[in-house]
Amino acid sequence: MGYQAYFIDLDGTTYKGTTTIPAAARFVQQIQKLDKKIMFVTNNSTRTPEFVADNLKTNHNIDVDQSNIYTTALATADYLDQYADHQHRKVYVIGEIGLKNALLANGFTFDEDNPDYVVVGLDSDVTYHKFELAVLAVRNGATFIGTNADSNLPNERGMVPGAGSLVKLVEYATQRQPIMIGKPEKIIMQMALNKIGLTQNQVVMVGDNYHTDIAAGINVGMDTLIVYSGLSKRIDVEKEKILPTYQVDTLDEWDFSKH
Repeated sequence: MGYQAYFIDLDGTTYKGTTTIPAAARFVQQIQKLDKKIMFVTNNSTRTPEFVADNLKTNHNIDVDQSNIYTTALATADYLDQYADHQHRKVYVIGEIGLKNALLANGFTFDEDNPDYVVVGLDSDVTYHKFELAVLAVRNGATFIGTNADSNLPNERGMVPGAGSLVKLVEYATQRQPIMIGKPEKIIMQMALNKIGLTQNQVVMVGDNYHTDIAAGINVGMDTLIVYSGLSKRIDVEKEKILPTYQVDTLDEWDFSKH
């Protein structure tokens, strides 16, 4: 039987910025030929699933649709949907269109003054005023949610601040610990499993970053496949207490007949 589905990271695993990783496209095409499920699981909360799927199709030769994309924005909205009753669905958001659309789609409304939840994700237009509203709301009792803990993001200029840096500012100003959704936390993995309708022993997590992708798989009890096409290096991973289930230098090395 083997694995019924593959959860796959994006940047560093499927592509590197705007650069295609050809082995990733071949890997995905082989999964599709075998009629197994695919879910791209990403900490990026700024993009809509439609945007991500279109980018994969247009620029990286990977033919998937929005149903194959699971972002921290979707995971955050799904997580809140589990716990919010009909009377408590007001949210204040620091974030971009991907996060806001996901929350709206799940029936949440935006409220700056008296929200039930404060959700902090990446926002390239963040201002002091936005932080002020978030901090005041959390200090007044709103539940504090962070999309993910990534301290930095790589772009053409270098390592710029990530969503985790914004979350940390609110955490410092409120002295409250947020509920974190994205990798390496297991919440995003549990939400993705719920969406795809499988259990963790039926899925393998594929990624290039030990401390996010692989750790997320380990934290939820899932087998993991690290590919050394991105951030983590084999020499560093070998020092970790818990090793990935599988390690490859390129996704072309993966033998589907054995898994």
